[in-house]
Amino acid sequence: MTVRQLSLPELVHACRGLGVSQVGLWREPVREYGVEATAELVRDAGLTVTTLCRGGFLTAIDPDARAVALADNRRAVDEAAALGTDTLVLVSGGLPAGSKDLRAARERIADALAELGPYAREHGVRLAVEPLHPMYAADRCVVSTLAQALDLAERFPADQVGVTVDTYHIWWDDTAPAQIARAGAGGRIHSFQLADWTTPLPAGVLNGRAQIGDGAIDLREWTGYVAAAGYTGPVEVELFNEELWERDGREVLTETAARFVEHVIQR
Repeated sequence: MTVRQLSLPELVHACRGLGVSQVGLWREPVREYGVEATAELVRDAGLTVTTLCRGGFLTAIDPDARAVALADNRRAVDEAAALGTDTLVLVSGGLPAGSKDLRAARERIADALAELGPYAREHGVRLAVEPLHPMYAADRCVVSTLAQALDLAERFPADQVGVTVDTYHIWWDDTAPAQIARAGAGGRIHSFQLADWTTPLPAGVLNGRAQIGDGAIDLREWTGYVAAAGYTGPVEVELFNEELWERDGREVLTETAARFVEHVIQR
Protein backbone atom coordinates (compact mmCIF):
# COMPACT_ATOMS: atom_id res chain seq x y z
CA MET A 1 0.00 0.00 0.00
CA THR A 2 2.99 2.31 0.38
CA VAL A 3 3.16 2.39 -3.42
CA ARG A 4 -0.38 1.46 -4.34
CA GLN A 5 -0.02 3.47 -7.54
CA LEU A 6 2.14 0.64 -8.91
CA SER A 7 0.51 -2.41 -10.47
CA LEU A 8 1.58 -5.73 -8.99
CA PRO A 9 3.95 -6.47 -11.89
CA GLU A 10 5.43 -2.98 -11.53
CA LEU A 11 5.81 -3.48 -7.79
CA VAL A 12 7.56 -6.81 -8.23
CA HIS A 13 9.92 -5.35 -10.84
CA ALA A 14 10.74 -2.37 -8.62
CA CYS A 15 11.40 -4.59 -5.61
CA ARG A 16 13.76 -6.76 -7.60
CA GLY A 17 15.61 -3.70 -8.84
CA LEU A 18 16.17 -2.50 -5.29
CA GLY A 19 17.11 -5.89 -3.90
CA VAL A 20 13.96 -6.07 -1.79
CA SER A 21 13.17 -9.76 -1.44
CA GLN A 22 9.97 -9.64 0.61
CA VAL A 23 6.68 -7.83 0.15
CA GLY A 24 3.51 -7.40 2.21
CA LEU A 25 0.35 -7.51 0.12
CA TRP A 26 -3.20 -6.27 0.48
CA ARG A 27 -6.22 -8.28 -0.56
CA GLU A 28 -7.83 -5.76 -2.91
CA PRO A 29 -5.04 -5.58 -5.53
CA VAL A 30 -4.37 -9.29 -5.13
CA ARG A 31 -7.98 -10.19 -5.87
CA GLU A 32 -8.06 -7.76 -8.79
CA TYR A 33 -4.96 -9.34 -10.33
CA GLY A 34 -5.99 -12.85 -9.28
CA VAL A 35 -4.79 -14.78 -6.24
CA GLU A 36 -3.13 -17.60 -8.17
CA ALA A 37 -1.69 -15.17 -10.73
CA THR A 38 -0.24 -13.05 -7.93
CA ALA A 39 1.26 -16.10 -6.24
CA GLU A 40 2.91 -17.11 -9.52
CA LEU A 41 4.11 -13.57 -10.22
CA VAL A 42 5.75 -13.21 -6.82
CA ARG A 43 7.18 -16.71 -6.82
CA ASP A 44 8.68 -16.37 -10.29
CA ALA A 45 10.34 -13.12 -9.23
CA GLY A 46 11.98 -14.82 -6.27
CA LEU A 47 10.02 -12.76 -3.74
CA THR A 48 8.22 -13.99 -0.66
CA VAL A 49 5.04 -12.55 0.81
CA THR A 50 5.48 -11.45 4.43
CA THR A 51 1.84 -10.86 5.35
CA LEU A 52 -1.57 -10.49 3.78
CA CYS A 53 -3.70 -7.58 4.93
CA ARG A 54 -6.41 -7.60 5.94
CA GLY A 55 -9.00 -9.76 7.58
CA GLY A 56 -11.10 -8.79 10.57
CA PHE A 57 -14.14 -6.54 11.05
CA LEU A 58 -15.56 -9.07 13.46
CA THR A 59 -17.73 -6.95 15.78
CA ALA A 60 -21.13 -7.27 14.09
CA ILE A 61 -24.11 -8.06 16.32
CA ASP A 62 -26.49 -9.16 13.56
CA PRO A 63 -26.11 -12.94 12.97
CA ASP A 64 -26.22 -12.63 9.20
CA ALA A 65 -23.58 -9.91 9.17
CA ARG A 66 -21.43 -11.97 11.49
CA ALA A 67 -21.71 -15.00 9.20
CA VAL A 68 -20.68 -12.87 6.22
CA ALA A 69 -17.65 -11.57 8.12
CA LEU A 70 -16.55 -15.05 9.17
CA ALA A 71 -16.89 -16.34 5.62
CA ASP A 72 -14.82 -13.45 4.30
CA ASN A 73 -12.10 -14.14 6.86
CA ARG A 74 -11.97 -17.79 5.86
CA ARG A 75 -11.48 -16.63 2.28
CA ALA A 76 -8.69 -14.34 3.49
CA VAL A 77 -7.00 -17.31 5.16
CA ASP A 78 -7.29 -19.26 1.91
CA GLU A 79 -5.76 -16.35 0.00
CA ALA A 80 -2.87 -16.04 2.46
CA ALA A 81 -2.12 -19.74 2.16
CA ALA A 82 -2.21 -19.55 -1.64
CA LEU A 83 0.26 -16.64 -1.56
CA GLY A 84 2.62 -18.57 0.67
CA THR A 85 2.48 -16.28 3.69
CA ASP A 86 1.88 -17.60 7.19
CA THR A 87 0.36 -14.36 8.55
CA LEU A 88 -3.01 -12.70 8.04
CA VAL A 89 -3.30 -9.28 9.67
CA LEU A 90 -6.64 -8.53 11.33
CA VAL A 91 -8.22 -5.12 11.84
CA SER A 92 -10.85 -6.04 14.37
CA GLY A 93 -13.69 -3.67 13.49
CA GLY A 94 -15.36 -0.72 15.20
CA LEU A 95 -18.53 -0.32 17.21
CA PRO A 96 -21.63 -1.58 15.41
CA ALA A 97 -24.21 1.07 14.56
CA GLY A 98 -26.17 2.09 17.65
CA SER A 99 -23.78 0.40 20.11
CA LYS A 100 -21.49 2.04 22.67
CA ASP A 101 -20.36 -1.18 24.34
CA LEU A 102 -16.63 -1.62 23.72
CA ARG A 103 -16.32 -4.63 26.00
CA ALA A 104 -19.06 -6.53 24.21
CA ALA A 105 -17.50 -5.72 20.85
CA ARG A 106 -14.16 -7.13 22.01
CA GLU A 107 -15.87 -10.29 23.24
CA ARG A 108 -17.40 -10.79 19.81
CA ILE A 109 -13.88 -10.58 18.39
CA ALA A 110 -12.81 -13.33 20.79
CA ASP A 111 -15.77 -15.47 19.73
CA ALA A 112 -14.77 -15.03 16.09
CA LEU A 113 -11.13 -15.89 16.81
CA ALA A 114 -12.28 -19.09 18.46
CA GLU A 115 -13.87 -20.09 15.15
CA LEU A 116 -11.19 -18.75 12.83
CA GLY A 117 -8.05 -19.78 14.71
CA PRO A 118 -8.32 -23.53 14.13
CA TYR A 119 -9.26 -22.97 10.48
CA ALA A 120 -6.21 -20.75 10.00
CA ARG A 121 -3.88 -23.25 11.64
CA GLU A 122 -5.16 -26.01 9.38
CA HIS A 123 -4.04 -23.88 6.45
CA GLY A 124 -0.66 -22.93 7.93
CA VAL A 125 -1.71 -19.36 8.65
CA ARG A 126 -1.53 -17.32 11.85
CA LEU A 127 -3.92 -14.50 12.74
CA ALA A 128 -2.25 -11.24 13.80
CA VAL A 129 -4.55 -8.88 15.73
CA GLU A 130 -3.46 -5.31 15.05
CA PRO A 131 -4.28 -2.63 17.62
CA LEU A 132 -5.07 0.70 16.00
CA HIS A 133 -4.69 4.16 17.51
CA PRO A 134 -7.65 5.04 19.79
CA MET A 135 -8.92 7.59 17.28
CA TYR A 136 -10.12 4.60 15.22
CA ALA A 137 -12.00 2.86 18.04
CA ALA A 138 -15.47 3.98 17.04
CA ASP A 139 -15.49 3.07 13.37
CA ARG A 140 -12.55 0.80 12.60
CA CYS A 141 -10.93 -1.01 15.52
CA VAL A 142 -12.07 -1.38 19.13
CA VAL A 143 -8.67 -2.90 19.96
CA SER A 144 -6.58 0.17 20.72
CA THR A 145 -3.55 -1.07 22.68
CA LEU A 146 -1.13 -3.96 22.55
CA ALA A 147 -2.37 -5.00 25.98
CA GLN A 148 -5.92 -5.33 24.65
CA ALA A 149 -4.68 -7.23 21.60
CA LEU A 150 -2.67 -9.62 23.75
CA ASP A 151 -5.56 -10.13 26.16
CA LEU A 152 -7.48 -11.46 23.15
CA ALA A 153 -4.62 -13.39 21.57
CA GLU A 154 -3.56 -15.15 24.74
CA ARG A 155 -6.87 -16.97 24.95
CA PHE A 156 -5.64 -19.07 22.03
CA PRO A 157 -2.47 -20.96 21.06
CA ALA A 158 0.32 -18.74 19.76
CA ASP A 159 0.42 -20.63 16.47
CA GLN A 160 -3.16 -19.53 15.90
CA VAL A 161 -3.37 -15.95 17.18
CA GLY A 162 -0.75 -13.28 17.83
CA VAL A 163 -0.40 -9.55 17.30
CA THR A 164 0.87 -6.97 14.86
CA VAL A 165 3.16 -4.30 16.29
CA ASP A 166 2.71 -1.11 14.26
CA THR A 167 4.64 1.97 15.36
CA TYR A 168 2.08 4.39 13.94
CA HIS A 169 -0.60 3.06 16.25
CA ILE A 170 1.29 2.44 19.51
CA TRP A 171 4.14 4.95 19.73
CA TRP A 172 2.18 7.19 22.12
CA ASP A 173 1.62 4.37 24.68
CA ASP A 174 4.25 4.28 27.43
CA THR A 175 3.17 0.74 28.38
CA ALA A 176 3.78 -0.57 24.85
CA PRO A 177 7.47 -1.51 25.33
CA ALA A 178 6.52 -3.82 28.21
CA GLN A 179 3.71 -5.26 26.12
CA ILE A 180 6.14 -5.92 23.26
CA ALA A 181 8.29 -7.88 25.71
CA ARG A 182 5.17 -9.75 26.84
CA ALA A 183 4.28 -10.56 23.26
CA GLY A 184 7.79 -11.73 22.47
CA ALA A 185 7.93 -13.98 25.53
CA GLY A 186 4.79 -15.72 24.31
CA GLY A 187 5.91 -15.99 20.70
CA ARG A 188 3.06 -13.73 19.61
CA ILE A 189 4.75 -11.01 17.55
CA HIS A 190 3.54 -12.16 14.16
CA SER A 191 4.08 -8.91 12.27
CA PHE A 192 6.04 -5.68 12.72
CA GLN A 193 5.26 -2.52 10.74
CA LEU A 194 6.82 0.94 10.57
CA ALA A 195 5.29 4.31 9.77
CA ASP A 196 6.00 7.78 11.14
CA TRP A 197 3.62 10.33 12.71
CA THR A 198 3.33 13.96 11.64
CA THR A 199 0.84 16.71 12.43
CA PRO A 200 -1.49 18.11 11.43
CA LEU A 201 -3.18 14.93 10.33
CA PRO A 202 -5.07 15.09 7.04
CA ALA A 203 -8.85 15.23 6.92
CA GLY A 204 -10.20 11.80 7.74
CA VAL A 205 -6.82 10.91 9.38
CA LEU A 206 -6.73 7.45 7.76
CA ASN A 207 -4.07 8.46 5.25
CA GLY A 208 -1.78 10.27 7.67
CA ARG A 209 0.97 7.67 7.91
CA ALA A 210 4.17 9.58 7.21
CA GLN A 211 7.37 8.58 5.46
CA ILE A 212 10.11 7.16 7.69
CA GLY A 213 12.09 9.97 9.28
CA ASP A 214 9.55 12.72 8.65
CA GLY A 215 7.80 12.59 12.01
CA ALA A 216 7.91 12.25 15.78
CA ILE A 217 8.57 8.52 16.21
CA ASP A 218 11.99 7.14 17.09
CA LEU A 219 11.68 4.17 14.77
CA ARG A 220 15.11 2.80 15.62
CA GLU A 221 14.13 2.70 19.30
CA TRP A 222 10.92 0.80 18.57
CA THR A 223 12.74 -1.60 16.28
CA GLY A 224 15.09 -2.23 19.20
CA TYR A 225 12.20 -3.08 21.50
CA VAL A 226 10.92 -5.66 19.05
CA ALA A 227 14.37 -7.14 18.47
CA ALA A 228 14.96 -7.37 22.23
CA ALA A 229 11.69 -9.29 22.50
CA GLY A 230 13.18 -11.96 20.24
CA TYR A 231 11.49 -11.06 16.99
CA THR A 232 13.59 -11.93 13.94
CA GLY A 233 10.94 -11.74 11.23
CA PRO A 234 10.36 -9.21 8.46
CA VAL A 235 10.07 -5.48 9.10
CA GLU A 236 7.37 -3.98 6.91
CA VAL A 237 6.89 -0.33 5.97
CA GLU A 238 3.21 0.50 5.52
CA LEU A 239 2.39 4.07 4.53
CA PHE A 240 -1.06 5.43 3.74
CA ASN A 241 -0.28 8.87 2.36
CA GLU A 242 -1.98 10.75 -0.46
CA GLU A 243 1.11 12.84 -1.22
CA LEU A 244 3.24 9.73 -1.61
CA TRP A 245 0.60 8.10 -3.81
CA GLU A 246 0.65 11.09 -6.15
CA ARG A 247 4.38 10.65 -6.79
CA ASP A 248 6.14 8.14 -9.02
CA GLY A 249 5.89 4.82 -7.22
CA ARG A 250 9.42 3.67 -8.04
CA GLU A 251 10.79 6.93 -6.67
CA VAL A 252 8.80 6.47 -3.46
CA LEU A 253 9.98 2.88 -3.07
CA THR A 254 13.61 3.92 -3.58
CA GLU A 255 13.21 6.73 -1.05
CA THR A 256 11.55 4.41 1.45
CA ALA A 257 14.38 1.89 1.24
CA ALA A 258 16.95 4.66 1.75
CA ARG A 259 15.02 6.07 4.71
CA PHE A 260 14.83 2.61 6.25
CA VAL A 261 18.61 2.30 6.10
CA GLU A 262 19.12 5.81 7.45
CA HIS A 263 16.57 5.85 10.28
CA VAL A 264 16.32 2.19 11.29
CA ILE A 265 19.58 0.41 10.48
CA GLN A 266 22.40 2.98 10.54
CA ARG A 267 23.71 4.49 13.76
